[in-house]
Amino acid sequence: MSERNGLRYGLLGLALLILLALLALLINRPDSSQTPAPVAESNSIESLAALGDQAPSRRDLNIQTWQTAEGAKVLFVEARELPMFDLQLTFAAGSSHDEGIPGLAMLTNAMLNEGIPGKDVGAIAAGFEDLGANFANGAFRDMAIASLRSLSAADKREPAMQLFNQVLGQPTLPEDSLARIKNQLLAGFEYQKQNPGKLAGLALFEQLYGTHPYAHPSDGNAESIPAISREQLQAFHAKAYTANNAIIALVGDLSRSDAEALANEVSAALPKGPALPRIAQPEEPKAGLQHIEFPSNQTHLMIAQLGIDRRDPDYAALYLGNQVFGGGGFGTRLMTEVREKRGLTYGVYSGFSAMQARGPFMISLQTRAELSDGTLQLVKGMLADFIANGPTADELNNAKRELAGSFPLTTASNAAIVGQLGSMGFYDLPLSYLEDFMRDVQALSVEQVKAAMAKHLNPNALVIVTAGPTVAQKELPPPTDRAAEQPSGVPEH
Repeated sequence: MSERNGLRYGLLGLALLILLALLALLINRPDSSQTPAPVAESNSIESLAALGDQAPSRRDLNIQTWQTAEGAKVLFVEARELPMFDLQLTFAAGSSHDEGIPGLAMLTNAMLNEGIPGKDVGAIAAGFEDLGANFANGAFRDMAIASLRSLSAADKREPAMQLFNQVLGQPTLPEDSLARIKNQLLAGFEYQKQNPGKLAGLALFEQLYGTHPYAHPSDGNAESIPAISREQLQAFHAKAYTANNAIIALVGDLSRSDAEALANEVSAALPKGPALPRIAQPEEPKAGLQHIEFPSNQTHLMIAQLGIDRRDPDYAALYLGNQVFGGGGFGTRLMTEVREKRGLTYGVYSGFSAMQARGPFMISLQTRAELSDGTLQLVKGMLADFIANGPTADELNNAKRELAGSFPLTTASNAAIVGQLGSMGFYDLPLSYLEDFMRDVQALSVEQVKAAMAKHLNPNALVIVTAGPTVAQKELPPPTDRAAEQPSGVPEH
């Protein structure tokens, strides 16, 4: 038999089997007029539409908290499903504590795992890898973090913790590693000069925050990085990586006594000293527009004003309102009007970045250079209208349903939970925060959301930065109910 005939007969046989299966299904189909039998539980994914107004189930957390003898606050969730644990330390050691040396906090954090007594960066990485453990770190404006994921069996957990504690408490900060990381940063700064979106973002924070510590980027700049010395890193580590300045979050296959032992070990390994003071609130910036000339086909638009800090009582209302306006992806007002009806951009987004001090409310997009003026006026008008009139009842209900559907993902994994615990501890949120947030969101009315948006946003107080070429402007295309043609070419970065 040839290959062609074999394939033909095989397909005929497969078709016959499918036909017989369909006939059997029809013959055995129950009478729709009869009461259906109870359906067995299934692990298959169900449509959110079937939930109606009922929120999906979410992992119930039993958060335990205490303080170590050295002053570190601990938040712990026991989770026995997997034989591992996640540990995250969150320090008030972000770039807002650089104290006039931009990049100091970031460099200190980046150097933690570059060397300890008796081990260089390669030996440290191999040590974690041989134990099946993972170390991670990072520094941001508010905070610096260091985390460990390890198997919970004692023969893996104990050496992984010993290595982790040395990395945090005894970094040698070697000069050769410092030179290497500095060179990487300086190369990155050169690349930023070719990125109009990055240039616009840097200028926006400078305009928005002035002399406040949030004004400069966490990575520092080409002027500050070369001058930072190893001695300055040592001094910053000694004062910012203390137990009093730390939140310890633990999730995983540990008993309460195991968790206490781990927290005590890492707390004792850290330098001794007081917590750093909280960041002061910024001054209100002067509204206005700054343009950065850049040879490109697209213009980046960034629109911002000061928003709220993380403990503001209006956080839930503003979060929900922004989901309607521009924070929820497709279906938001901004995406519908700017992308779908006019084809002016690939994406337009808005959001509140609530931090220890007032973070920014920001709208960002890029569009054709010749349509940038009209697009800017369109977005500003939409913001003014939303502040004045708020969302509709349908928009708010849809946003509530979407949040109810996605919110369980915030506790879907141990890594997600440890991140939530670290944030709750750092921003001094109540242990019931996750439940409180969803309860508050679902109870919000159109009037409450409108009032919160109007209270915290002012359409006449916008700080605007644009980056692109100066070209003759064209009128915007009229809106259409059909999907508009999207901008040609890949968005420029």
